Amino acid sequence: MTVALLAGGGTAGHVNPLLATADRWRVVEPTVEVLVLGTAEGLEARLVPERGYELLTIPRVPFPRRLGRSALSFPGRFRDAVRRTRAIIRERKVEVVVGFGGYASAPAYLAARLERVPMVAHEANARPGIANRLASWLGGVVGVTFSGTPMRGAVVVGMPLRAEIVGLDRVATRPEAVRRWDLDASRPVLLVTGGSTGAKRLNEALTSSASAVLGAGWQVLHITGSGRGGDDPGLPGYRVLEYCDRMDLAFAAADLVLCRSGAATVSELAALGLPSVLVPYAVGNGEQRLNARELVEAGGARIVDDATVSATWVESDLLPLLADRDEIERMAQAAAGVGRPGGADALLRLVHDALAARRVG
Repeated sequence: MTVALLAGGGTAGHVNPLLATADRWRVVEPTVEVLVLGTAEGLEARLVPERGYELLTIPRVPFPRRLGRSALSFPGRFRDAVRRTRAIIRERKVEVVVGFGGYASAPAYLAARLERVPMVAHEANARPGIANRLASWLGGVVGVTFSGTPMRGAVVVGMPLRAEIVGLDRVATRPEAVRRWDLDASRPVLLVTGGSTGAKRLNEALTSSASAVLGAGWQVLHITGSGRGGDDPGLPGYRVLEYCDRMDLAFAAADLVLCRSGAATVSELAALGLPSVLVPYAVGNGEQRLNARELVEAGGARIVDDATVSATWVESDLLPLLADRDEIERMAQAAAGVGRPGGADALLRLVHDALAARRVG
């Protein structure tokens, strides 16, 4: 029986691929013991136990970005997090550490190195984070979602995706999806979503242009998030949800998606062959624009700056695209051409290779 410590958390971008990998690992190796290392403050504190995995927590120790009191106390707090993780590795007889970035991963990588346990890192974004760079520097095996991610020796594995996405038959599931939201099965659907927190500019641009989009013969399934604008226009064929707990059905209903370009979203669109218009989040270090690059260059998506999205942009750019069904079909085929639905299996191959190398050695 393999005992594995999966480290990561803080945001959905770290937790979801971790859980997708854990779920797939249990399918291919039912006897595996999966432990999850995270913090008490991150999203993992709720999602990991809900999924049936044991969560072990260490203190949240972010890397300091500037000089100050937190920077001065960082070395001691980081050493303590590493010490606690080393104790977990020894006491639970952990054989491999798999990290997904986030606050828990950096201490896990260093603890694995000190305990001489193999480590594998998965980098979701096209611009790698500090924790996964550390794994590379420490000699860990690195799997990346996107080709061109600047990490030496990295292997492109894709994104570990939820089973309900990997196994989704969009054509067979579409009747159920359109019934769920009382949509017309004979008319195409534009799915609009800003991710788990919503996107104010997308929301306002689309709801203010609702009549024009519906007049183009399309329906809209619009996931707004909470408190991010986008009041329901109250028009037939325009469905507004604050939150969607069945994104698999939303994708099954959609013919075109207007959304942010988080790594998981881009990977899901490609895996499902869904054409899209991507609006990278304007705040941050620019990783969402880089995440979109492969899909855009393949012709499976178009990209637009967040500041450009408005009712005027809907009229000048989005409506002509909605009218060109041949172009949307071409984009769908191009998206499918770069999809990697087997990300979890590819990452697990790296893990099993690392385990085999250690056992042989």
